Amino acid sequence: MVNFQEASEIVFAQARSWGTEEVLLDGAFGRVLAETVLADRDYPPFPRATMDGYALRYADLERGVRRFRVADIVFAGSRPAGQLSGGECYKIMTGAAVPGDADMVVRREDVGEGEAEIEVGGLLPDSWRPFLNIARQGEDLRAGDLVIDKPCRVSPAVMGLLATLGRSTVKVARAPRVGLVTTGNEVVEPGGVVSLVQIRNSNRWMLMAALREQRVEVSMSAHAVDDPEQLTRDLQRFLDMDILIITGGVSAGDADHVPAVLEQLGVRRLFHKIAMRPGKPTWCGVSPRGGMVFALPGNPFSCFVSFALLIAPFIHACWGLERTLPMALPLGAARPKRTPLDEFFPVRVEGSPAMLTQMPLNGSGDIRMGMQANALALHPATAGDLERGALVAVYSFV
Repeated sequence: MVNFQEASEIVFAQARSWGTEEVLLDGAFGRVLAETVLADRDYPPFPRATMDGYALRYADLERGVRRFRVADIVFAGSRPAGQLSGGECYKIMTGAAVPGDADMVVRREDVGEGEAEIEVGGLLPDSWRPFLNIARQGEDLRAGDLVIDKPCRVSPAVMGLLATLGRSTVKVARAPRVGLVTTGNEVVEPGGVVSLVQIRNSNRWMLMAALREQRVEVSMSAHAVDDPEQLTRDLQRFLDMDILIITGGVSAGDADHVPAVLEQLGVRRLFHKIAMRPGKPTWCGVSPRGGMVFALPGNPFSCFVSFALLIAPFIHACWGLERTLPMALPLGAARPKRTPLDEFFPVRVEGSPAMLTQMPLNGSGDIRMGMQANALALHPATAGDLERGALVAVYSFV
């Protein structure tokens, strides 16, 4: 049996890229950008007015001019017809290109406005200077500057940035081909007739949703009964997947055939059992074709925790994303130590300053799975009871 940290390192050591593909910008959201991005031109591409106001020459103010005739109006996307003469200005809108013969923008609220002229009263404020209220050309980026230099999630901000840079297509990390097999004679699909001693197949739907949250779709899925020969035939069909996820049949009961069947099929075991709760029975190996195989416990919360702590980070590593380290946050209530294992429990990060609220959970079989949680907190094997305010490691879901 390995501890959680050892299991994580073993899994991360197997991370390999699944390649890249070109997608339209419309399909890039949530994917992982897999190319270097350079600025195609200066940004801003022109001196840009940052306020609604009047563009004029600072030199005119220095020589005592206080009344200015409005020579033209400059809207965003337009240019003035002529050039400024002494004592003239442009009325200009936020985002418009400041003409080259003006070098500052005075806010509308800082002048007196007439029908076709403005007046700047009295002494000039000390803050007035050349290029006031102007974003200079290239002050954000210069043409050819490196904008994105490593894999990253295409967030709304990145989507907007890519569009600004003129990208209609982008290269993203290819998603893995994922096989999903649930097991158990007692498991029935939602909508089917369920007896008093049967349960519905929640793990299939939970895992499909968890994968979709990562922008990964299940390529093949099946449900297998607790029969070694049938299980062998079923799992054989999935061994060419990049990732195979199996739930149930992985512990030490008489009907837990998954570990033996996997090894008979040539899957090389990396570890079986982790010194953590929930998720202790987890099995992990490498298929003959190099795909990763994760056999997770059948209890809903155990299955969820194993996916969140091992499979999702593995997918991120294969995409080249930087490893996310846990935060340390204080507990909002005391927690007793229940086992000599690392214990993961559902929490909600909330409040200011942030604290951890423990979510109700009646063991790893609780179908609620800490439903309102947005993170997992770790109660280390080496720690005793935790007092309110104790700092604990937190693994975020987002």
